[in-house]
Amino acid sequence: MINWKALDNVPLLFYILALKTLVLCLGFAAVKIYQGRKVEAALRLQKEEERRLAQRTQELIDNKKED
Repeated sequence: MINWKALDNVPLLFYILALKTLVLCLGFAAVKIYQGRKVEAALRLQKEEERRLAQRTQELIDNKKED
């Protein structure tokens, strides 16, 4: 025979499962956003360093031409 009293908690268990799934999805999304921002910051620093290096190189070339 089926224990019908045990089925009384099924809706609550579904809500708990849905909430757990939502929390996990939001957690993974937050990590993905954090990783994306971290990569963007590293790329920005790399481009800034390349720009500085190009500027220094151009200044050295200009100084060499003046001499």
